[in-house]
Amino acid sequence: MSRIGKLPVAIPAGVKVDVTDGLITVTGPKGTLTQPVRKEVSIAVEGNEVIVTRHDDEKESRSYHGLYRQLVNNMVTGVSQGFSKTLLVNGVGYRAELKDKILTLALGYSTQIDYIVPEGIQAAVDGNKITISGISKERVGQVCAEIRSLRGPEPYKGKGIKYETETIRRKVGKSGGKK
Repeated sequence: MSRIGKLPVAIPAGVKVDVTDGLITVTGPKGTLTQPVRKEVSIAVEGNEVIVTRHDDEKESRSYHGLYRQLVNNMVTGVSQGFSKTLLVNGVGYRAELKDKILTLALGYSTQIDYIVPEGIQAAVDGNKITISGISKERVGQVCAEIRSLRGPEPYKGKGIKYETETIRRKVGKSGGKK
C-alpha cells in the first residue's frame, strides 16, 4: 500500500471539497481549484477528511494513488493558506522591478527582459528578492522556474537568479599564474 496514498487529507474549516464524475473541486477563502481525476483512483469525502483509494494493484494504479492524494493535499493547502517561493537576483547591475503585472529584469544582457506575471499569481519585489505567491503550487513553481531560466546562477561568481534555499556549488576558476 502506498505510504502517502493511504493517509487521509484533513479538510480545514472554511474549505469545501466536491467530487463529481471525474472532477474534484476545492473551494476556500483564497479561491477555487479544480483537477480531473483518472479512472485508476477514486476520491471520497468522509466527514472532514478526503480519502483516496485505488481500484486494483496494477503498477500504474499504485503510482496514481500517492500522486492524487498529494494533489488533493496541495489543493486544500493552496485554497486555505497559499504557496510562496522566493528568488534572489545576484550580480553587479542585476535588478528587478515590478510595475502592474510586468516584472522588468536587468540581468546583464544588452536589453531588459519583461516577464508578464500570469493571472492567479502575485509577485512582489523587495530589493534583490522576488516573491512569487498563489494558490496553485504547480503554477507558482512553474513561474519561478521560468523566471530563473532567464539567467540561471553561474558557478564562478554566483551571478544570476536562484531560489532562496538553493546553494550554488562554486568553482575556483583559473589556477595558473603569470610566468
